[in-house]
Amino acid sequence: MENKILGVGSRVNHPAYGAGVIVGLDVAAYKVVFIQHGIKEVGKHYSTWDIIEAIEEEEISSFDKFEKSLVKILRKWSDVTEEVPMAAKWNDGLMILKPGDEDLQSKEIPIETFFHKIVMVRDRIRVMEQRINSSNLTEVEKVNLHQYITRIYGSLTTFNILFRDKKDSFVGESKRG
Repeated sequence: MENKILGVGSRVNHPAYGAGVIVGLDVAAYKVVFIQHGIKEVGKHYSTWDIIEAIEEEEISSFDKFEKSLVKILRKWSDVTEEVPMAAKWNDGLMILKPGDEDLQSKEIPIETFFHKIVMVRDRIRVMEQRINSSNLTEVEKVNLHQYITRIYGSLTTFNILFRDKKDSFVGESKRG
């Protein structure tokens, strides 16, 4: 990879900053988003990092194209929560938690708040999957952890009634691939 300029979207592993993705090119440096350290500039001739996936340099013709690339990268490599729509029938709904003991007070929670928490859990599980995939674990260890994650998804299928789109729902063991 010597002297070859990497393009936006290239994945790297820096010895000090860890996993990162190139999100921009300057005259002498790359702008790299590192999972644990944020955006850093790294000289274009830096050679100590490992190049996990090289993408050829290309001219980014518009800000819109750059923005779409950045959003794709952030969704893949960070725990940024995407906008997931809730089914309309639950809008302005209320979840009531009523204890079996009549002397205790009930708790009311807006369904939108609860739904947002469920989506955050789902997104964090996805990030955990990505980190397992890119870890130094053995394949057997990765498979074992993925089986636990699949069971977690299966346990969360009860909440699929809250999602507007089926593609956003949890999928357990029987429907996974």
